[in-house]
Amino acid sequence: MASLPRYLFTGRFLQILLHLPNFARLYWRLFRDRRVSILLKALLVLTFVYVVSPLDLVPDFVPVIGEMDDVVVVLSGLWLFVRLCPPGVVRETVHDIATRTSARG
Repeated sequence: MASLPRYLFTGRFLQILLHLPNFARLYWRLFRDRRVSILLKALLVLTFVYVVSPLDLVPDFVPVIGEMDDVVVVLSGLWLFVRLCPPGVVRETVHDIATRTSARG
């Protein structure tokens, strides 16, 4: 029987889980921001289209790697989207989300 990865039981994993709604807000607001290039928005859309499409880089019947390619593509697309967005826009959006989150509770 395979054991669960150790990071699932660390505070870091829990911290990431708790911030998932804020990550979703960040991507949504950057997607709607006029200062972000249409090409970057297309990258984000294509990332999500890949997830729901039946096409895969590695077929899912290949053990472990077949399922992990979806995760790698999504995480890479999300990371690249934020990384290529104008840094000032990202900082402003993160600050706005943090301010509103701390004001709520």
